[in-house]
Amino acid sequence: MDLDAVADELYGLRPEEFVAARDRRVRDAREAGDQALAKEIGALRRPSLAAWVSNLLVRRQPEEVQPLLGLGEELRRAHRELNGSQLRRLARRQNEVIGALGRQARQLAAQAGHPVGEGVQREVEGTLHAALADPEAAREWAAGRLVKPLSSMIGFPAADESLLGRRPAPEPKAPARGGGREEEEDEGRQEDKAREEAARKEKARKEDEDKAREAEEQRRRVAEAREAERDLRAHEEEADSAARAVEAAGARLADAEERVRVLRERLRDAEQEQQRARAAERDARDRERRADRAVREARRRAEKAAARLERSATGAGSRG
Repeated sequence: MDLDAVADELYGLRPEEFVAARDRRVRDAREAGDQALAKEIGALRRPSLAAWVSNLLVRRQPEEVQPLLGLGEELRRAHRELNGSQLRRLARRQNEVIGALGRQARQLAAQAGHPVGEGVQREVEGTLHAALADPEAAREWAAGRLVKPLSSMIGFPAADESLLGRRPAPEPKAPARGGGREEEEDEGRQEDKAREEAARKEKARKEDEDKAREAEEQRRRVAEAREAERDLRAHEEEADSAARAVEAAGARLADAEERVRVLRERLRDAEQEQQRARAAERDARDRERRADRAVREARRRAEKAAARLERSATGAGSRG
């Protein structure tokens, strides 16, 4: 028995079965003399209902895991590259896949004898969104041992569709050159168009610079948000660790109380046995005393009878 095998077994159970099965495994480990394993098993926490449904999806539909992980990689790459058409295509696919998997998970829960509502389905879909956005969350989901639903505070950074969808403006065609006054007017129009084109290019360049700054600022905000999310997860893990310690201490207390109860029962049985033994001793002493009295009484009677017999024999001899 090892921790991975026990965890796989426990997180495959329904939530209401988890605690009793975990406690049995803790006792098994203690009886086997492995106190460290018993402590690790005792620290495993019961999953919430939504976490159980997410684990159930991974365990009952393992063929859905790798495609979702691959979709997450594609989405993250498209966001990094600011590929607008790819993002639009993948966003549609993301919504379709998550919706379908959320419905599948709900059906699996019903088949397992534990129907859930739309609220739990939304939490499962939130877990799938987090798995798409974050590789670490994806690994946690794919392991099938979630204790609570995953959530993504930031998701994917918003892409600037105007930047991604813009195409270079076509170059204006040069007008046909004529002679005389028309040629001068054509040259004037060409100069106006050139100035307009230069102004448009300058405006586009500034817009590009502005959008580049906005994109950089967006990346900075995303990085800050991810750092904040990592901090949140660290604090959540610390809180989870404290909760696991409380739960483990509770398990140890329950085990100690159980041992005290057993010892008290044994003490009560021993005291009752002691009382029975004392009563038996008193009865035996009473019988002994009665037997002693009976022996003394019988001895006196025997002595009296012997004396009478002797007197009788003596009297008969003298007469003869």
